[in-house]
Amino acid sequence: MEALISIIIAVLTGCGVYLMLRGRTFPVIIGLTLLSYAVNLFIFVMGRLHSGAPAVIGAGDRYTDPLPQALVLTAIVISFAMTAFLLVLALRARAELGNDHVDGRPAAEDKAQ
Repeated sequence: MEALISIIIAVLTGCGVYLMLRGRTFPVIIGLTLLSYAVNLFIFVMGRLHSGAPAVIGAGDRYTDPLPQALVLTAIVISFAMTAFLLVLALRARAELGNDHVDGRPAAEDKAQ
C-alpha cells in the first residue's frame, strides 16, 4: 500500500511540475493544483493514520495524530484561495494582453497564423 501511495504522489508531483513549466496560464494553474494535491497527500500519509482510532490521547491504546489532518485542511483552504486568485489573474492578463501566455508575448506558432 505504501508503494502505491508513493507512486501516486510521484505521478502527481511529476505531472504538476510538467504542467507548471508550460507556456500558457491554464496548464500552469492546473499544474499548481496537482502539486498542491501531491503535497496534501504527502502530509496526510506522513501522519500515519489509523482507521477507527480516536484522535484523543488516553482514550485508547492507539490514537491518530490530529496535526496532519489540521495541516491538510488548512492547506486545502489556502490552495483553493490561491487557485481562485490565479484564475482571476489569468483572466485579467488575457483581457489586457490578448493572449494567455505566461510571459505576455505570443508564441512563434501564434504569429504565423
